[in-house]
Formats: sequence, C-alpha cells, structure tokens
Amino acid sequence: MIDCHTHVFPPRIGPKLAAAIGREFGRDPAGDGSPEDLFAHLDRAGLTHALCFTAALRPDQMIPANSWMLALRRAHSRLIPLGTVHPDHPAWEDELARLERNGIRGLKIHADLSGIALDSPRWEPIWEAAQSRFLIMVHMGPTRAAGPTMSRPSALAMVLERFPGLQVIAAHLGGLHLWEETLTHLAGRDMYMDTSCCHDVIPAQTLGAILKRHDPERILFGSDYPLFAPESERAALTKLLAHLGASSERILKNGARLAMSLQNGGFPDLPPSPEH
Repeated sequence: MIDCHTHVFPPRIGPKLAAAIGREFGRDPAGDGSPEDLFAHLDRAGLTHALCFTAALRPDQMIPANSWMLALRRAHSRLIPLGTVHPDHPAWEDELARLERNGIRGLKIHADLSGIALDSPRWEPIWEAAQSRFLIMVHMGPTRAAGPTMSRPSALAMVLERFPGLQVIAAHLGGLHLWEETLTHLAGRDMYMDTSCCHDVIPAQTLGAILKRHDPERILFGSDYPLFAPESERAALTKLLAHLGASSERILKNGARLAMSLQNGGFPDLPPSPEH
C-alpha cells in the first residue's frame, strides 16, 4: 500500500524546510523530511512505498530539484519520485526529456507557491507537452479556509477540457477548503484525487458526496508527510470513512496500481495490486 503524497528534502535543508512548513500551518511537523524518517513512518503505518516530490517555485530551482529526485530514485526502491517543471526556465523541454530518459514519469506543479495561476497561458506549453507522457500532481486550493488561491477546481477543469490527454492527481480532494467547487467542477472526471490534508477538516457529509460522485478507484491515500504522519493520517481516514459506513482499504490499495504505472519494470518487493 502506497502513500501517494509525501515530500522528501535534501539533508542540508530538510529540517529547515520541514520546520518552515510547520510554522506556515501553525503546527509542529510530524517528520524531518528525510527518506529514513519517512520510511520509519511508512513502517508504522503499514505502508510499503511512497510517491514523493518537490516543486520548482523559481526557474533556477528546477534542475537542482530534479537532480535530487533522480538521486532518490537511484538510492531508494521504496520511493517513486516525481520531477518538477517551471514554465519560465528556457530549457524546460530538455528537462522533461532528462526526466523521461531516467525513468521519472510524473511532475509536481504548485501554482500557488510558484505564483503562476493554474489557468495561466504560461502553463499551456507544459500541459501540451505532458499529455500522454507524465502524470501530474497538482496542488489544489488555499492552505487556509477563505485564503487566496491560484489553484481553484474550476481552473483545473478548464485545463482538463483543453488538454484531455493529461493524467492528473488533484491534491487535497480537488481543492483544500473548496470541496463544493470540487463537486461542481471535478468530481466524476477521469482524474485522480488524493486525501492529503483533508482528514481533520473536511465535513463527513462533503466527503460522502465526493465519494458518491467520483470513481472510488480514482481516490488515493496521501499523508502530506512531513507535515502529517502517515500512520495518524491513515487512522484518521479510516475513522472518517467508518463514520460514513465505508472502508478505507479500497482507497489504500488504489495507489499500488498507479505506482506500477510510474515505475518501469515494476517493484520486485511490491505485490501486484488486487483486481477490484
């Protein structure tokens, strides 16, 4: 079983970044952002692997961030790293080719932290290039209720309509604190959503409405480590779904199939995902 939303940082800056994220959300982070700490959390949560990523918030961060993801891919078989891209870097097309050559088949896009709205024309060449090539994990929604955001569900819906070949995971169930908009614009589309950051803030009835409208095989478990611990987030999701009379096991198993599609040759230590 897979944690489909984690962040792993270089050791020189990892603890500082984890602490900064904690300050942004007004809580102590659950981990230090290192691979070793993540693995300990995964073990406690009964999880085998994790999708992990970073994001290029400025053009100059793109190549170093991707080099770190490539190093993680070589060093740790339990991680499925995603690369990143910035539309203002003059060599972003070459960078996509570098990721592809080295076996990375996913990208993380964070419109809010990069300061480029999700429906900006600046992203359009990247959406075009990524179709049928890369899975894209997209941060969705504001970090706080009623906060500003450059990543609304309505904007992602427009992107998907213009670029139907995109394979997307909309983080935070399609839009943190914007779930009514998720129901209107994203639920039922041919795309994934993950559960990261939602378990203690989404109303149970809203989650129930999303689960009724969206393909349950397209819902993925994500913890948003190091801000949250995979073990506590798994327990919170299980409790929330039990309140709705549903089981978390199906959602927890969905990530294995997706992970297999991102990893050439599969994972020798990951059993085949069960048929639903």
